[in-house]
Amino acid sequence: MPRSPGSFPFGSLLSTVTAPTAQPKHHHAFRNELLTWFAGVSGYRNMPWRSTDDPYRIWISEIMLQQTRVAQAKPYYERFLAAFPTVEALAVADLDEVLLKWEGLGYYSRARNLHRAAQQIVEQFDGQVPDTYAAIRSLPGIGPYTAAAVLSIAYNRPHAVLDGNVIRVLTRVFAIDADATKSRTKRHLQALADDVLEPTQPGTFNEAIMELGATVCTPTAPLCLRCPLRSVCAGYAAGQPEAFPITPKKKPTPHFDIAVGLVFNDQGDLLIQRRPEEGLLGGLWEFPGGKQEPGEALEATCQRELREELGIEVAVEDLFGRVKHAYTHFKITLHAFRCRLLSGTPTPQLDQPLRWVRLADLGDYAFPRANRRIIDRLQAQRQTPSLFD
Repeated sequence: MPRSPGSFPFGSLLSTVTAPTAQPKHHHAFRNELLTWFAGVSGYRNMPWRSTDDPYRIWISEIMLQQTRVAQAKPYYERFLAAFPTVEALAVADLDEVLLKWEGLGYYSRARNLHRAAQQIVEQFDGQVPDTYAAIRSLPGIGPYTAAAVLSIAYNRPHAVLDGNVIRVLTRVFAIDADATKSRTKRHLQALADDVLEPTQPGTFNEAIMELGATVCTPTAPLCLRCPLRSVCAGYAAGQPEAFPITPKKKPTPHFDIAVGLVFNDQGDLLIQRRPEEGLLGGLWEFPGGKQEPGEALEATCQRELREELGIEVAVEDLFGRVKHAYTHFKITLHAFRCRLLSGTPTPQLDQPLRWVRLADLGDYAFPRANRRIIDRLQAQRQTPSLFD
């Protein structure tokens, strides 16, 4: 019969969330086992940002990894730094260029905030990524996690990180029986992370516990028999590590149908529109269109949206392509219709610039992934005369 969580050396959080404190005599074991494991081949993935102590490069990697898997981030990290090797280069770059290098990573507010933060670093901090918590938190897009990660890894400052991987490790080791999405629980988890942090090697310790969550203490089918913390893990001893962290049941993901128009002029140029800088996909270019209303035919949606957004009347000729895409909180099906301009001059109703662009030049603009798939098909078929008839 497994011991209760309270009999474990690190204690636990049960129905009431009280500040957890790992007993000092066990700190050494916790830290030593974790760091020893991390130093081994099995616990150390080869990542380009681990071979640098440049705070700028570490900052870029941490922003990219906020919502992106390591394997996906690697080529983007290298491409981004090839284009913007220094904070000064990023600060003077055009936002369109920054978004283009970011295209495909998603969560584009990260790129916009990087651009603004780089400008602030140059203007206020002499081109040096700040090395104090208050200063780095003043930058756009830098919250508690990113601040702790950059400061500990780049500057060896004793700040503990708390991301999804760390939350999973801590809630399992300490059998934390409280909703991990609640602010109160997160505050106590942060206190626990601060308590077990190795103060002389904070950056390495932070990387180690995040690595453990990413590769061993995984959301499903955790590899408990390979875990260096198995002997002190209350979740494992109880035979139910996957019961933690406790989170509310997910709601069904909504789906929307989007109709957009592929409008060509007499020269064969395609009309594109830039999204407002703030908000979802801010600053990216797209085909004009919008969301289908209840009971509305998709062709009618396309006509209505182009009328409302651009002040033009179009004839919808045929469906060129259909693309399904999932975002974090919703899914879409993008329906792209070839359209013929009947009347009016395209005029944006909001602060959303328009451009007529040759198909061959669309690669110079940053687009959402669903739009890019339509573009790839357009460019593959651009030699087909009927496409433009």
